[in-house]
Amino acid sequence: MDDLLSRTRAAVWHPCTQMKQLEAAPPLAIARGEGAWLIDTDGRRYLDAISSWWVNLFGHCNPRINAAITDQLGKIEHVMLAGATHAPVVELSERLAKLTGLGHAFYGSDGASATEIALKMSAHFWRNSGRPEKNGFISLKNGYHGETVGALSVTDIPLFKSTYAPLLRHTVQVPTPDARLAEPGESAKAYALRCADALEAHLAEHAATIAAFIVEPLVQGAAGMAMYHPAYLTRVRELCNRYGVHLIADEIAVGFGRTGTMFACEQAPPLPLAGSDFNPVRPDFICLSKGITGGYLALSAVLTTDDIYAAFYGTATARGFLHSHSYTGNPLACRAALAVLDIFEHDNVIAANRVRAIEFTRILSEVAAHTRVHHFRSRGMIWAFDVADASPGFVSRFHQAMLAQGVFIRPIGNTVYAMPPYVTSADDMRGLADAVLVCLDNPEI
Repeated sequence: MDDLLSRTRAAVWHPCTQMKQLEAAPPLAIARGEGAWLIDTDGRRYLDAISSWWVNLFGHCNPRINAAITDQLGKIEHVMLAGATHAPVVELSERLAKLTGLGHAFYGSDGASATEIALKMSAHFWRNSGRPEKNGFISLKNGYHGETVGALSVTDIPLFKSTYAPLLRHTVQVPTPDARLAEPGESAKAYALRCADALEAHLAEHAATIAAFIVEPLVQGAAGMAMYHPAYLTRVRELCNRYGVHLIADEIAVGFGRTGTMFACEQAPPLPLAGSDFNPVRPDFICLSKGITGGYLALSAVLTTDDIYAAFYGTATARGFLHSHSYTGNPLACRAALAVLDIFEHDNVIAANRVRAIEFTRILSEVAAHTRVHHFRSRGMIWAFDVADASPGFVSRFHQAMLAQGVFIRPIGNTVYAMPPYVTSADDMRGLADAVLVCLDNPEI
């Protein structure tokens, strides 16, 4: 292990990491994985409580996903998607269209790429529609949408954004409906709708120059798992309809069952429309990544409406959406994604997770009642709480203390969260709860 750690410090630049800190707190040297567990080069096991950055759904070395990728390896590993097509990308696009109610999937390589695609596609739509002045964007305060230049422009996390401010496009942030910010006695729903009023005020004045509003539905991940009432999404959809602004749902982290439904937008109360029955809240663009391949291969997708697609359709090359990635629609990644969708369908995962979420919340009840814990919250298969008395260095101390307990977890600021793979057992969750309690009981952490 020591040799591997010295080599990684010498050769690898780790993401979201101050490399000097690796001298005192080296990274885990992982040799393999089994289900919800990571196993290091010394054979020690760690519960992957955050799904390897929120990507793993059905465990490491899942036999069904392994088999799909292995089968695809014997057929075609990659072919460029410009001027060619293949069965896995067609089938995946068809199945995603049925799940989302949107169509014509456009593929990228990761979540930030999906954000870039949706932003560019929205602005280009308005240009093709004779409204080039509609090229501005709105997002939520404390929101996170990736770290490429366009995605970072609509992100509002100073740690990631401030250094690169001179490179970024100006965007507007409106109040977050994060329920932790409600006034005493104010319900989460009332606060969410009050925040929606602030969005309306901005749209009423600036809609003529706004292309789209981008939002993480129900849970703002990098904001410390900020959770809010679904009524906000319904109100936002109505406002975007009224003011002629696209709604981009960034379901990169919360899609594929994380919040208790396949996509978080499904939990928004239906939208009443004149002359029709209640209609589901459907975005104009949906950005997907992370869990789409079950944590196996990099892939992202953006799906949109037929009307938006039609605005790019024509004989002029410049009217088309000229955006590309070398590995767009990679067959291996698409086969992994298809295997993930098969598991969802055949194992009735969403219904099973609802039962599992109730049990896991009960298991965490002692954590929720701990005197250091504030704002304990959950949504589907995500649990989080804030440590109000967390002092500087808390993130590193808690992370290292949990490793000593056999749990891999990384707090966000003073927020501790768990987003485990769906194959996590009740016994695994009890072990996680016990480990968290050990750490909380130590006033030095």
